[in-house]
Amino acid sequence: MVRATRHFLKDKVLGLVARSKRLSRINYRSVGIRPQDLPYVPSPEHFRAANRRMAEIDQQVMRRLQKVQASWQTAPVDQVLLEVALVERELDRARRAFGLFFEVFGQRGTSFAPALAAHDVIAADCYTAIREQSPQVFRGPLLKPVCYMEHGFSPATMRRGVLLSRLLGEANPFPVIRLPWDREHPWQAVFLHEVSHNLQADLGIWQENREAVVRRLIGSTGDPAITSIYGRWHKEIFADLAAVLLGGPAAAFGMATFLAHPAPRTLTFRPGGAHPTAYLRIFILVEMLRRLGFGRQGERLGQIWRDLYDPTRFNRLPARLLSSADRVIPQVVDEIAFQTRRNLSQQALVDILAFDRQDEARIVQGAKFLARGQPADLPPRHLVSAASYALGLGGVHPQQLAHQVIQQLNRQQPRPALSLAEAQQQVAA
Repeated sequence: MVRATRHFLKDKVLGLVARSKRLSRINYRSVGIRPQDLPYVPSPEHFRAANRRMAEIDQQVMRRLQKVQASWQTAPVDQVLLEVALVERELDRARRAFGLFFEVFGQRGTSFAPALAAHDVIAADCYTAIREQSPQVFRGPLLKPVCYMEHGFSPATMRRGVLLSRLLGEANPFPVIRLPWDREHPWQAVFLHEVSHNLQADLGIWQENREAVVRRLIGSTGDPAITSIYGRWHKEIFADLAAVLLGGPAAAFGMATFLAHPAPRTLTFRPGGAHPTAYLRIFILVEMLRRLGFGRQGERLGQIWRDLYDPTRFNRLPARLLSSADRVIPQVVDEIAFQTRRNLSQQALVDILAFDRQDEARIVQGAKFLARGQPADLPPRHLVSAASYALGLGGVHPQQLAHQVIQQLNRQQPRPALSLAEAQQQVAA
């Protein structure tokens, strides 16, 4: 019986050996990238970062595997089973990491590749906007976000360095932004919101903003409950306000379009939720537009929202939250967007990410060009807003407009002319 048991354990260990080292590297060929896909593929450094992460996991696999290989013949059975389980845990981490990177990179060999690459360009430009305004505010070079597509109602992001439950606690080596399969058109304001989450994390003001909002509100309201709610909402409010600074009024209207649902959803408070109640969220954007000098657009958006939703007829909001909104919202907007931060070198968000009436005028003019089927001379982040305006102007089919803008975005990010073999060599370098 003992011999049979040891033979059984040997077979189990051999199975682990056979599964090891298989998911420790990824390259263009392994994810199906063809020569015609090269213009849309993330940089070789993104592949190298993924491979470094998988190599670290593989080292853990091999350390655990060597231990069980040395002990399965003589160690107590319970100990062998535990050591086998530890190997399985590391293999699971390797499988999950490989699966994520395979999914993200492999989509660049599909018909969605041009749209994904175009969104990469938009995301990179959002970082460029800050570097141009305040060159030293980021601590060094950063791998730009990479986009991929998945099911789900809304875009979402996995920030740089965050420990992902999907990866059993492994840190994400570069930002990954998920687009729902039907939201690949380049006029989605909510995409700017997701990029802004990554900006906030990479700027290092995640905690500083929350502490500032909490101090401001507890001092002005004396209400711990209201303070706690806005303290939980600070990340989403930051992303909303930054999206307006990236895209202007069109971003505010785009967020409203995304958040417009039946009243039971829009006017229901979710205890403990990270997202502001949608009804109040739009009035936060209205206040931001007012502070930026777009009062007319803000008033129009506020009127639309009041026409759609009347909290006197129906709401599931805490009474204090609703009654205090007119007083609290201006303070929250001021604190997050207009007050200086240590990690921004004593600048405010509006200082490092400026948007003014001239930017808006160029976007409006660019929309007219797009609606006529002509390119618009705009930064990629502003093309998002111009495309949304062009869609509203009519005269161009949505699919034609999307194709046109996606092509322009990809032309704005020229790639080196490499063969597939040369690209493979760069990944391996």
